[in-house]
Amino acid sequence: MKPLIALVGRPNVGKSTLFNRILRQQSAIVDPTPGVTRDRHICPGEWQGKQFLLMDTGGYAPENDTMSIAMLEQTMHAFKDADAIIFVVDARSGLTYVDLDIIKLLQRTFSEKKIFFVVNKVDNPQVALEAAGLVRSGFTDPYYISARDGSGVADMLDDVL
Repeated sequence: MKPLIALVGRPNVGKSTLFNRILRQQSAIVDPTPGVTRDRHICPGEWQGKQFLLMDTGGYAPENDTMSIAMLEQTMHAFKDADAIIFVVDARSGLTYVDLDIIKLLQRTFSEKKIFFVVNKVDNPQVALEAAGLVRSGFTDPYYISARDGSGVADMLDDVL
């Protein structure tokens, strides 16, 4: 059976861009508007001869409106169903209270899962320096990547798969 890998994080950290980069196709809609991805989106993929299923999620946003609640439910299903979780944060905005909530949830409830901490949008040396401070999250060995240009993605996939 193919392992299921879930991309999770708050809205607009680049999960759909990373989804498309990993699959080498434009399967997910990428838009700067938060909430464009609402449901889980699963597609088969292959890396170095290894087959897997990749799941894009709408994002974890703990607000009380109907759309946020539905997206939160989809994210919780992703956490439960996944064999591995790629938790994506945005290097430019740093860790937010929502990111910290997700970290607590992952560490408290899903600690038996393989979790990979990915700092996305590391597109230039200055952002890389600023992103180095994100290791205080409690995860060791974060992956610094740019889903947009692909840097760091291959190393991350080598470890995930």
